[in-house]
Amino acid sequence: MMRSLAMWIGLRYTRAKRRNHFISFISLVSMLGIVIGVTALITVISVMNGFESELRTRILGMVSHATISAADDQTGMDDWQKAIDLSGTDPRVLGAAPYAEREGLLQGQRGLTQPALLRGIDPVQEAGVSQLSEKMIRGDMASLRPGDFNIVLGKELALWLNVDIGDTVTVYVPEFRTTPVGVLPQMKRFKVSGIFEVGLQEADLQLALINLGDAQKLLRLGDKVSGVRLKLTDMFDAWNVARDLGDRLGGYYRIRDWSRDHANFFRAIRMEKTVMFVILSLIIAVAAFNLVSSLVMLVTDKQADIAILRTLGMTPGTVMRIFMVQGTLIGVVGIAIGLVCGVLLTLNLSHVVSGLESFLGYELMPEDVYYISGVPSELHWGDVGLIAVIAFVFCLLATIYPAWRAARTDPAEALRYE
Repeated sequence: MMRSLAMWIGLRYTRAKRRNHFISFISLVSMLGIVIGVTALITVISVMNGFESELRTRILGMVSHATISAADDQTGMDDWQKAIDLSGTDPRVLGAAPYAEREGLLQGQRGLTQPALLRGIDPVQEAGVSQLSEKMIRGDMASLRPGDFNIVLGKELALWLNVDIGDTVTVYVPEFRTTPVGVLPQMKRFKVSGIFEVGLQEADLQLALINLGDAQKLLRLGDKVSGVRLKLTDMFDAWNVARDLGDRLGGYYRIRDWSRDHANFFRAIRMEKTVMFVILSLIIAVAAFNLVSSLVMLVTDKQADIAILRTLGMTPGTVMRIFMVQGTLIGVVGIAIGLVCGVLLTLNLSHVVSGLESFLGYELMPEDVYYISGVPSELHWGDVGLIAVIAFVFCLLATIYPAWRAARTDPAEALRYE
């Protein structure tokens, strides 16, 4: 009974007109602060989710989910066909492709040089583990035919070497051969047959692709390869799948997956997201402090009412719940409005940014400067729920002190001058 009475009085105080309009103004400001904090937190976290997803997609467009390679890069992997056959029988594997790679030095026609990762691939099988064939801006990945000694370069690498389709590139690899004039590095001229652009400097400036057979000849691998690249149904289970396949192959192999190859990069993004979450949560905490001040002034304004209720037999706990109900209701309304505004802003962020760019006459993220143009956003309902819970906890904590102060009101002292 007392709990329902506390709820009823708390709701009535919330709806009633204030004799002191300044208290109403402070309550409104507190609610707006919660709305702004929740909206900003949902939008910023969704934008960071979008950037993380965009970067992950671009990175996985050039690398495989997992790799099984020889323990010694120099000797190579001779049972790679068995690894591909085993991968084909595993329902967790979507595709498998052999590769042969080595760091090398590329030299353009005008003597310009640039170190790069030289990777030999089978264009047909490679399409099953990466999206490089979809990133071609000139030429075709199918041009990497065995014996033609064609090469496909990243856009930045081609610009650095000052070469284009049809030009020749000299490739030097750390495989030495003995000649009458001494020991010389292995070298071969390749014809540029394609240029791709992934949108990451790691690929566009440091990756060059040739046919797998040409790579085996250049690197003197014979029928061996450096390893097998895998594409999986669940990229977050890459390590376990690759390890299981390695165990089934027997022998010693080097197992790598995308999360470990780029662990520091994604760890930095996750840390940045966590820090931003904490910092923006302080906006809600500040709004909660405003809620404390408004409730304290309300308690002072309602001293006589509290004293009368106490003389009628209301317990201090019931008085405390009255003001906790009122403060919590203000917080809940602010959280609800903030959630709606945050979700709507996130879902329409691209249109908002486009309109802002049109109004300012300025492109916020020019495509020729940034690899990612536009502001990507990805709404996670789990994040929305977590933000709502944190905001509610802040608002609930903000009501404790004013409610406790109201419960300590002395009826005789409060009614002395009434």
